[in-house]
Parts: sequence; C-alpha cells; structure tokens
Amino acid sequence: MSIRIEDLSKLDFSDVVVAGGKRIPPTSPGAMLAEEFLIPLGLSNYRLAKEIGVPAQRIGEIIAGRRGISADTDLRLCRFFGLSDGWWLRLQADYETEIARGALSKALAKIKPWSVVAERGASA
Repeated sequence: MSIRIEDLSKLDFSDVVVAGGKRIPPTSPGAMLAEEFLIPLGLSNYRLAKEIGVPAQRIGEIIAGRRGISADTDLRLCRFFGLSDGWWLRLQADYETEIARGALSKALAKIKPWSVVAERGASA
C-alpha cells in the first residue's frame, strides 16, 4: 500500500502510539528547525538569524519552545530554506492543535456535534 503525496494533508496520525500505549508527543516547530534543518546543515542559531534578518534571540526562543512561529518568521524561513510560504505556520498550527487536543480531551468529549443536537431537538 502506498500513500499519494496529495493525500498526506488529509491523513490523521493523531492516534499513533508507541510501545506501552503512549501517544507520540507532537514535535514543536523549534525542534523541527533544530533537528531537521540547523544541525544537518551545520548552521548556528546566530548564523540563521543573521541570514534571515531577525534577532538571534528569536531563533533561540523558537528552538527552546518559548516562542511560536509568526507569519514574519515563516516567510523568512521559507524563503531561506526553499519551502512554500506557510510551511512553518502550518507546522505551528498543527503543533498547537495537538497540544490543545490533549489539554481539552475531556471537555471536547462532552461537546455534541450540531447534527446530533439538531436531530435530538427535531425529535423532541
């Protein structure tokens, strides 16, 4: 079985678990930046910051998970690494969604979809 690249954005891997039944924690954009881009390319935070015209502190905070990716930073990173605009923002949104899903799981379980609420109201 193979997955077409066009279908990747439609797939939900949120139920992927590791041995012991624990979910794989979401990867932060900062971790992705460090592990998949900076380290393999031999770039320092300072060098990246200088190349894209932002304070080095911004890159450090993103990597440390204390700051998210803004539209400004996304456009600069995408241009520098040759990615399509919005790539880093989508990664940030996916990360925040997974964090929120975990934090809100009990509250979300109590929310009924509108179709269920409307159906129940129509039959009452």
